Amino acid sequence: MYKATGAHLRTRFLFTQEVKVISHKKPQQDELVNEVIRFKEVLVIGPQGEQLGIMMRREALEKAYEYGLDLYCVAPNGTPPVCKILDFGKFRFEQQKKTREAKKNQHVTEMKPMRLSPVIDTHDFETKLRQARAWIAEGMKVKVDMRFRGRLITRLEVGQKVMRSFIEQISDIAQVERQPLLEGNTMSMVLAPKRGK
Repeated sequence: MYKATGAHLRTRFLFTQEVKVISHKKPQQDELVNEVIRFKEVLVIGPQGEQLGIMMRREALEKAYEYGLDLYCVAPNGTPPVCKILDFGKFRFEQQKKTREAKKNQHVTEMKPMRLSPVIDTHDFETKLRQARAWIAEGMKVKVDMRFRGRLITRLEVGQKVMRSFIEQISDIAQVERQPLLEGNTMSMVLAPKRGK
């Protein structure tokens, strides 16, 4: 026959106990609606934007229910906190709609990396140039890196000549956003689409 050990009984006891978790996280502003509002006194603004004055929490809630609307805390850090009587569902929908619109209108420019060599072959140079032109035409920025390996670091003028040639041949559609700059053994520049192109 199975006999429960002390450890087993303790485990069973732990699982049967009700665990009360206390959250120290402050409620978010959009969570401060109706019964969740715990302030003793609040400054109440009516549905048409009129000031109804300072009221006790219960009184403010009753006023909101009279209108058939919600009590929403718009400024929890105010003295006293400011609450507005409104249709919270509609308000939240409008806020989410504004956020979606803002995201849609936000334009993020992508930056594409490209690597050149100080001793690049003419054919490779033209291929890289075509690819950079295609990215620029799509509205992307291009970060061009040139790494100087070994003794090539002593021949910076060769690399600078390649970079200048690259800039000249793409200057009809691109502008130099960051001039070629040597950091360690890598020279970098950033090209961006010309405004209005």
